[in-house]
Amino acid sequence: MNMNLSAIAMEELPASTENNHKPQAAMLLEVSQLTKNYGSFQALRGISFDMRQGEIISVLGPSGCGKSTLLQLVAGLASPDEGHIKLDGRVIASNKNMLPPEKRGVNMVFQDYALWPHMNVTENIVYGLRRQRMDRGDIEQRLTELLELLHLEGLEHRLPPQLSGGQQQRVAIARALATRPNLMLLDEPLSNLDMRLRVEMRTEMAYLFRKLGISVFHVTHDPDEAFAMADRLLILRAGGIDQFGTSQQCYSKPASRWAASLLGAINGLRGTFVHTPQGAAIRMGEQVLHGITPNVDETFIEGSEVILMFRPEEATILHDVSAETGNALQAVVLHCTFEGMRWRSVVQTQEGQKQKLYVLHEEPLSPGDRIAVRLRSSSAFIYNFEEER
Repeated sequence: MNMNLSAIAMEELPASTENNHKPQAAMLLEVSQLTKNYGSFQALRGISFDMRQGEIISVLGPSGCGKSTLLQLVAGLASPDEGHIKLDGRVIASNKNMLPPEKRGVNMVFQDYALWPHMNVTENIVYGLRRQRMDRGDIEQRLTELLELLHLEGLEHRLPPQLSGGQQQRVAIARALATRPNLMLLDEPLSNLDMRLRVEMRTEMAYLFRKLGISVFHVTHDPDEAFAMADRLLILRAGGIDQFGTSQQCYSKPASRWAASLLGAINGLRGTFVHTPQGAAIRMGEQVLHGITPNVDETFIEGSEVILMFRPEEATILHDVSAETGNALQAVVLHCTFEGMRWRSVVQTQEGQKQKLYVLHEEPLSPGDRIAVRLRSSSAFIYNFEEER
C-alpha cells in the first residue's frame, strides 16, 4: 500500500482537530455508571466517562478487561444491567430502554472487517446508502468521493478475497463513512495486519479522522496504536477505569503500577519509601533512587514497601561505574541482543535482591560487563507495593 496523504482532496473538509481534547466542543457520548454482568462475571463495574464531538478515544487494556463489552454496549449489540449511555443528549441504552443499533447513527469497523464476500468493493461501500434508499445520483457522487479519499480507485469491481489486508480495511472504513455516522466504532482494526501495515494504517487513520472531524471510539490492546491515534486514553482494568486522560498525561504520569507496566514501564525495583530534600525516593540497601509519585491520591508512609517502575528506553547506560553517577545503581550484563535501531540488554542489579532489568541502548554490551544504570527521576514512577491481581 502506498497512500500519498498530501494528495487526499480536503478542500471542503473542516479544519483539523489535531489538538487534544477541546472543552468547547459539544458533548457527544456520555456513559454513566455502566454495569454489565455475564452470570457471576462482572464485565463492567459501574464505569463513567464522556466524549466530545471530533474526539478520538482509545480504549486500552488486555483481553478480559471489558473493552469489547463496552464497545458492544455503545453499538447496541448488548444491553447494560445498570447505568445508561447517552448519544447527542438522548439515552440510547439502559436496562429499561434500548435504541436499535440501526437508529443510533453509529457505524463499526470490525476486527475482521466483516465485508460481504460476494459483493465487490463498490457494492460493499454503498450497501448502507442503498438501504437508506438514497437517490442513485447521490450514491454515485458519495462513492466517487470515498474511492478517492481512501485511494481505492481501480479496485471497484474486486471481491474482498482479491484485496490485501490493508485494502480490505480501507473498504471497511469507506463503508462505515458512507452513511456519515455520528460516531465511528473501531474494534481492534489493525490486529490482522502485519507490522509494517499496522504502523502505516494507524497513522493514516488518525490523520484521516481528524481531517474529517470524525468522532472515533477505538478499542485496542496495543499501546503504540492507542498513542498514535488517541486524543484521550481510557485504560480499563478488570471492568473498571484505571485511568482516563490525554495520551501525554497517561504516559508521563501513569495512575497505577499496573497502568505504568501496560504503558511500557516494565522494569520494577522494590524497596522502602523515603522522603529526601530532593523529593520522593526508594531505598534499596544503601542505594537511594529518586522518582515521582504520579498518583496524587496515593499516600506514602516512610519505610513502607514500594516499587519504582521505569521504561527500558528511559535508562542511561554508564560504563564508568566508579564515577559519581547520581540516581544510578550498579548492574552486570547477562544478555544483549540487536533489535535493529538499538540494542536490548538484560542486566542484573548489584543492590539488594539482584533484580533483573531490561535496558535499551545504542552500543552493544557483552555478558559480564559491569555497568551503571542511571534513571531520570521524572520518568521513574513510585507506587505502593501490592501483589498484582
